[in-house]
Amino acid sequence: MVEALGWTPVLAISILIGYVLGALPLADQISRRHGVDIFSAGTGLAGAANVRRSVGPVSGGLVLVGDTGKGALAVLAPRFTGLDDPWILFPAAAVIVGHWKSIFSGFRGGDGLATLGGAGLALFPIIGPISTAVGVLIAYGGQRMPYSSLLSIVFWYGTLVSLSLTFDGNLTLTLGVGGLAGFVLAYAVAGHRKRRVSPDWVDVDEAEEIESASEQAGEQQTVG
Repeated sequence: MVEALGWTPVLAISILIGYVLGALPLADQISRRHGVDIFSAGTGLAGAANVRRSVGPVSGGLVLVGDTGKGALAVLAPRFTGLDDPWILFPAAAVIVGHWKSIFSGFRGGDGLATLGGAGLALFPIIGPISTAVGVLIAYGGQRMPYSSLLSIVFWYGTLVSLSLTFDGNLTLTLGVGGLAGFVLAYAVAGHRKRRVSPDWVDVDEAEEIESASEQAGEQQTVG
């Protein structure tokens, strides 16, 4: 009990730092530098995928790296203070909540996919990068698939579990991260449903397909 009480300030500070890191509005600030209000563009999410579509691939890449870094740093910092498993999951959860509800941008944010991936990288230094690479490939390579971002969470965690079982990893930590992945997935699904019923909703994939079809039709008319 004494040892647990002794760790309470460290855990509390780690959670606070995790939230602040997650709340850093990278997507919002980078988009505003290009004259785009990311909360009014595309899906309305302050995440790498929406920035890539609404601002550009370079900006989207910067946001992806930055959001991933926030998740990793939120785990690495308390690691250096000696915070052990499973307590390390608390700052990992805090950085995701910070990304969801940023105090710096009116409690708005993104789905937390990249931030979750960054935390996974720090929690699993060996198998984490492989799992994250799979998730990124699904999210960015499968843009024409429905709900590619949501599918990326499933593939990311599925890969993580498979590798953890194969190489005798930390099963407790793996299950804990599974809980975080479940919350991120549920939050993303709920947000998607909420945006679908909004009168301002724009289906970005559908809009891109219509635009592409219009361009092809225009080219055919020009050739004809």
